Amino acid sequence: MTEESGPHGYSPNKDNYAKRLRRIEGQVRGVAKMIDDDKYCIDILTQISAVNSALQSVALALLDEHLGHCVSHAVAAGGDEADKKIAEASAAIARLVRS
Repeated sequence: MTEESGPHGYSPNKDNYAKRLRRIEGQVRGVAKMIDDDKYCIDILTQISAVNSALQSVALALLDEHLGHCVSHAVAAGGDEADKKIAEASAAIARLVRS
């Protein structure tokens, strides 16, 4: 995992991301309760699909912010940092596609 200092592209929307993730956390707890309550498996799978979609939505939004902020700034500056940020973004996209 790479750690960068300074403001991140998502920083202006940090509260929104935190709120969305708390909502997803609640959905996951709801799925666990459905299992505890012996709910119908298709209903549980439907909720798991909703959680996956919500996480994918957050991931894509974060990726968009990363491309628009971190990668674009690095490309504008040029050099090795640009190549590094493009490779990093490409790897992140590959991980999202595989998940």
